[in-house]
Amino acid sequence: MVFTHIPSSLCLIAAALVPNLEAVLVLLLLRATLSQMDVPTRTSYVMAVVTPGERTAAASFTAVPRSLAAAASPVLAGALYTAGYDAWPFIICGVLKISYDIFLLRGFRHLRPPEEQRRYPS
Repeated sequence: MVFTHIPSSLCLIAAALVPNLEAVLVLLLLRATLSQMDVPTRTSYVMAVVTPGERTAAASFTAVPRSLAAAASPVLAGALYTAGYDAWPFIICGVLKISYDIFLLRGFRHLRPPEEQRRYPS
């Protein structure tokens, strides 16, 4: 997931800084192709590393913060636009996503699903 998210986030940051509309559109389209590639893998991983009884709670625990952030971000972006900081919502979003991805990679890189533990012991 990190290997698609970081380039996606860099495209978002670059789109905020590029003055050419065509380049911005290319960067945003490239971001769109990369940003959601991890959803099935992430969901499968989360469901594999928790017990069957914890799956519902794990699904909501991972979905609710994303939904809340999606609800709050337009308000924050609107305030930044109103203040004249047009590029900052994109830059902040890109930096936060990169930080999140690195945190997840560092925190979970050694946690393997049970079926991988049998095939590839640590």
